[in-house]
Amino acid sequence: MDLMPYVENLRHELAVAAATGGEEAGALAERLAAPLESAARLTLLDALCAAMDEVTGELAPGSVDVRLRGNDPEFVVTPPPFAPSVARKPAPAQASAPVSAAAAAPLPADGDDAATARVNFRLPARLKSRAEEAAGQEGLSVNAWLVRAVATAL
Repeated sequence: MDLMPYVENLRHELAVAAATGGEEAGALAERLAAPLESAARLTLLDALCAAMDEVTGELAPGSVDVRLRGNDPEFVVTPPPFAPSVARKPAPAQASAPVSAAAAAPLPADGDDAATARVNFRLPARLKSRAEEAAGQEGLSVNAWLVRAVATAL
């Protein structure tokens, strides 16, 4: 995503506002525009990251991450894993066993479970580092990775 049009628009708006203060204010605004460009980019990036955190909260176990490539942010969308099909061919030993309704129920769709809940989850340090590594390899936050793992297990 190219942030330059947004930064240029902010620069233009600053110049328009400064023009009402006369020539001296216009000159000051022009001198401030260049140093404010990096602050404006950082503020836009912070806003994008906050927005993607909200989107990820609604998408879980999928996620949307913001990555910085050069000067421009890039969005990485990780869709929720495909729920295993219930219509799979059963193993021979289980062919005659009835399937319970709870086991056959698919994972809830995105809109079915809009509310989220906070859970304090303690892991041994070694397991935590392995989870962080696995999440990093898939380009996910640890939270998004754990939500996906739980959803897949259930």
